[in-house]
Amino acid sequence: MILWHAHQNDIGAVRKLLEEDGSLVHARDYDNRTPLHVASLHGWIDIAKCLLESGADVNAQDRWKNTGQSGSHFEPKPVQPPLPNKCDWEIDPSELDFCSSNIIGKGSFGEILKASWRGTPVAVKRILPSLSDDKLVIQDFRHEVKVLVKLRHPNVVQFLGAVTDKKPLMLITEYLRGGDLHQHLKEKGDFGLSKLIKVQNCHDVYKMTGETGSYHYMAPELFKHRKYDKKVDVFSFAMIRYEMLEGDPPFSNYDPYEAAKYAAAGHRPPFRSKSYIPELRDLTEILGC
Repeated sequence: MILWHAHQNDIGAVRKLLEEDGSLVHARDYDNRTPLHVASLHGWIDIAKCLLESGADVNAQDRWKNTGQSGSHFEPKPVQPPLPNKCDWEIDPSELDFCSSNIIGKGSFGEILKASWRGTPVAVKRILPSLSDDKLVIQDFRHEVKVLVKLRHPNVVQFLGAVTDKKPLMLITEYLRGGDLHQHLKEKGDFGLSKLIKVQNCHDVYKMTGETGSYHYMAPELFKHRKYDKKVDVFSFAMIRYEMLEGDPPFSNYDPYEAAKYAAAGHRPPFRSKSYIPELRDLTEILGC
């Protein structure tokens, strides 16, 4: 956080952070830069003085072996214009080293691997080859890239690049060693209601994010990214009742993503036994309509 405030030339915030924890003067970012590197690079003299008074190491080196002093001597030089029609974040997949990679996360349409890119450990989200031609998957992937390209914040995982010209599609971000945040949240808390945006009355359609929840129980409106209301919970409830009766998730012979896609096309899971209580079976069918 102190690096962010140093970048913003917020002397008050920098001083306050140093008063609370003096060791922050030696904080490092993803490129091993200290607050002094950042202040020197931007020419923030007051920030640099404050850091030096707090014991900043003038000889500290970043990943390119530059000290903070190196950044204070840059001279403007003309640069060549970027190549036309070429994204500066497009990554050549041959630069990604998966030799010692391991899976650190997995979803319904992709997996996340720890890999190496130009000597730096990174996290690579790789779309499953079987879904690389699916229009909805490609649409969601491109939307995620479009959002991450614009985000720069110390509390947001750093986007490094993406592979969009070749298959499989891949998204590359900084590697965080703290484990799977999604799994932690799933175990420790329910954030379902946090997706709600205040509506005018109880009959309004909720404005939520699409494709929320588990695919085997997902209502067609969610999968198709359409506006929806509380009826999607009724559908999910019906799928849970189905699993209670059958002992298997709906469309258990499909992968999760394909199961949701199949349900969105109008199909419903069949009842394999005729011995169920008719009222219970009928109720499940009605709820899942």
